[in-house]
Amino acid sequence: MTEIPDTMFATILKHGGYSGTMTGPVIENAGDWLAEAELPVPQPGPGQVLIRLRTASVNPSDLHFIKGEYGQPRVKGAAAGFEGCGDVVVTGKGAEALQGQRVAFVAAGSGAWAEYVVTQMQMCIPLRPDISDDDGAAQIVNPLTAMAMVDMAKEAGDAFVLSAATSQLGKLMCSLGRDLGLKPIALVRRAEAVDMLKGLGAAEVLVTTDTDVAQKFSELSAKLKPRMFLDAVMDQLSEQIFCAMPNRARWVCYGKLGSEAPTLTQTGQLIFMGKQIEGFWLTQWMMSTPPADRMRVVAEVQARFADGRWKTDVSEQLTLRNLIPNLADALKKSDGKVIITP
Repeated sequence: MTEIPDTMFATILKHGGYSGTMTGPVIENAGDWLAEAELPVPQPGPGQVLIRLRTASVNPSDLHFIKGEYGQPRVKGAAAGFEGCGDVVVTGKGAEALQGQRVAFVAAGSGAWAEYVVTQMQMCIPLRPDISDDDGAAQIVNPLTAMAMVDMAKEAGDAFVLSAATSQLGKLMCSLGRDLGLKPIALVRRAEAVDMLKGLGAAEVLVTTDTDVAQKFSELSAKLKPRMFLDAVMDQLSEQIFCAMPNRARWVCYGKLGSEAPTLTQTGQLIFMGKQIEGFWLTQWMMSTPPADRMRVVAEVQARFADGRWKTDVSEQLTLRNLIPNLADALKKSDGKVIITP
């Protein structure tokens, strides 16, 4: 049996509750929000598992959370971090089937940026041996969100719109859309990303900093008639895009990269054109989706990583002990994910 220490190193939250701000997933100094601590190793309860961390990932939701801008309150002094990969070393009652397995997980009892993590067994996915630890650390939040939302887009028509397309999630959705015979319309901030996204599967790529981007999209919308907008930005341009979409269009908001709050300028479209504005939260999808459907999606995600159709682009690797002084600079590197190791 693996010997478990009494204490562990962790990166913890310096503040509790909500901040009342919405400044986006950007930080100038991680030390404003995070601290280092030695914590007791948590113990799993019924239906829970204790995981020894191999790798953890940094997502925009993590940054919103540490700043008090997420939909769940912070607990001061608790470990930060949502997603990771590791080995199940202790199981609570009812979770024995996961003992000894390497799993991808979403933290639901203690944070992922620590040497040991407790979470619910339902928030764990056993990993195939041909999945790397880096891919395992980014196996749930982005890939399952991509699968779930592109499935929604497929039901709505042949074309769909996605913002923040150079993000890890955006790139996954472009390639998945292409594989399903759909036409992804990608929105990006930088012109140099256009060719890369078209190579991944985007049918059209629009640069949001172009002065005529709204007009260009209006012309595309009239031709391709996209009825699903998968939006991680939620700014005023997002509202313009939504207003230019055809009747029965859905604006699905799953992130808040933009710092401004959009104003709705054509609310009559919700009444007379049957348009909808809604949110998507993966945790709710995981809890509400029937197990057979969830396992089908999980199997497809792992197959895509195993055969190379999908991969995690890593921009920087940090350790728990050098995370705080280096995180802000690491996040400034574009088009890749920061991975944390113990």
